[in-house]
Amino acid sequence: MSLNQEKDLKYYLELREKMKQKRPEFLRHEWWKKAKFKNDPKWRKPKGIDNKMRLQLKGYPPIVKIGYRGPAIVRGLHPTGLEPVIVHNVNELDKYNPGKHIVYIGGDVGLKKAIEIYKVAIEKGIKVANPPRI
Repeated sequence: MSLNQEKDLKYYLELREKMKQKRPEFLRHEWWKKAKFKNDPKWRKPKGIDNKMRLQLKGYPPIVKIGYRGPAIVRGLHPTGLEPVIVHNVNELDKYNPGKHIVYIGGDVGLKKAIEIYKVAIEKGIKVANPPRI
């Protein structure tokens, strides 16, 4: 990656963070009224014929729209600017470039193997986003 591209990437990563701060938290319609939604008010698109949120009336929460999306250049990248990949064994580390990828150890990997993957990744200079807790 050239110096100019690195500057662009850094700029867009910072821009994504600024956009994220302004972006509202999208919660489902009437999550504040119904007790069953208070524990897990995840987003669901309002589809009712008279739904005030769907009609985007004043005083109702905003709905998800394409305009809230982040810059395409950094979409899906880790905050460090590296591409995240999931690894389940030591052999998979050979496929990835330390300057381009950041590794997540799979959730279904046991502690013994996770420690082994972590040690090999550090030797190869690959960053690990979720190191095992020892």
